Amino acid sequence: MDNVFFMDHPLIQHKISRLRDETTGTNEFRKLVEEITVLMGYEALRDLPVEEQEVKTPLETCRAPFIAGKKLAVVPVLRAGLGMVNGMLTLVPSARVGHIGLYRDPVTHMPHEYYCKLPEAIGERLIVITDPMLATGGSAVAAVDFVKQRCGKKIKFMCIIAAPEGLSALHEAHPDVQIYCGHLDRCLNEKAYICPGLGDAGDRIFGTK
Repeated sequence: MDNVFFMDHPLIQHKISRLRDETTGTNEFRKLVEEITVLMGYEALRDLPVEEQEVKTPLETCRAPFIAGKKLAVVPVLRAGLGMVNGMLTLVPSARVGHIGLYRDPVTHMPHEYYCKLPEAIGERLIVITDPMLATGGSAVAAVDFVKQRCGKKIKFMCIIAAPEGLSALHEAHPDVQIYCGHLDRCLNEKAYICPGLGDAGDRIFGTK
C-alpha cells in the first residue's frame, strides 16, 4: 500500500514484544509506549520542511537548517493516544497538542465523538494523529474526518499495532494520509480486538480495567 510504513527496527519490535507480555506492569508499559513513539516519530518526521537561518558558532557565522513553518500538531485519540504524546514532544517540544475524544459502541463497534479541540491554524500545520491500536479502523477514519473537516490538510497517523482490517479501512478512506505502523498483527476477533494484540492499551497505560 502506498503511504503505509511498517517499522521493522529491532528496537521497536523488541519493545512491542514487551508491551504484549501480560506481566508488563503499568509503569513499564507506559514507558515503553513513550519509547516506541520516539523511535517511530523519528521516522515519521523525516520529511519535515527546513529552512536555513544564520547561526553564530564559537568560531564563525554560518547558515544552518531549522524546522520551517508552523509548529507541528500532535493530536491523540483519547484516551490511549495520550500515552504517545510525550514521545512526540520529546522530539518536538514546541509542538501544539489537540485532542479528539471518541468511544466505540460495544455492540456496533462504531465510533462516537464526544470531544474535539485542535490547535489554531491547523490547516498550516503537519498533524500527527496518535492511537496505539488500529483495530477496525472506525475511530481512526473518524479522527481523520474530524481533522479534515476543520481544514487539516497534511496528516499522518501513527499506531503501535494494527489489524489488517483497520489498516485497509483507514487507507481506503484516506489514501492521502501517511500511516506509520509498529507491527501488523494477524486479525480481529469476534469482539473486534486485535489478535495477538496486547489487550486494552488505555487500561494498561492508565492502570484501569
